[in-house]
Amino acid sequence: MRIAKLFMIGAMTLALVPATASADWLFTPYMGANFGGNATFGEFDNFDDEFERRVDFGASLGWMGAGVIGAEVDFGYSPNFFEDTTGGSNFEFGDSNVTTLMGNLIVGVPIGGQVGPGIRPYATAGLGLIRSAISGTTLFNDLDTNDFGMNIGGGVHGFFSDNVGLRGDLRYFRSLQDNEPDGELDLGLADFDFWRGTVGVTFRW
Repeated sequence: MRIAKLFMIGAMTLALVPATASADWLFTPYMGANFGGNATFGEFDNFDDEFERRVDFGASLGWMGAGVIGAEVDFGYSPNFFEDTTGGSNFEFGDSNVTTLMGNLIVGVPIGGQVGPGIRPYATAGLGLIRSAISGTTLFNDLDTNDFGMNIGGGVHGFFSDNVGLRGDLRYFRSLQDNEPDGELDLGLADFDFWRGTVGVTFRW
């Protein structure tokens, strides 16, 4: 009986929330490229390398309030991230990938209104996981690390209607965690960073 009363109170509360307090949910599958990647290997500063442009794809789910503040969860995946390096060391790698999962704060100003056609430029920053995996190499043992990282950037949503639009986005990612020395040559993720540019379709409701 007590549970039923709580359900009734909750339903009445939701019914009394004014329409102006509504917010937008934004789902954006995207595709783009990583570039400007750098990493240091092991404990030696001269063992570093740069990485060529790599395809990245993923999706973000965001929430924007009636004002300018919102939040999102962003997932990105880049296969073959560490292949075909361009730096002076020119290391050779086997199968590899980088996965990012970030929780971000968004500040975005709607131009043209909260609904209907319009644009919303935004800035975003947050913290989360940067997972790097390398296998099948002659230089390294298999590497599989989950490290604390950050991202910061911005972009713009352009909506054609109430529910559909496009998003252009540019972000910088950096690992904030260093591997503990273990007597083997490891990827020093404290010096691991890269940029990501993407374009996606945004669904709003």
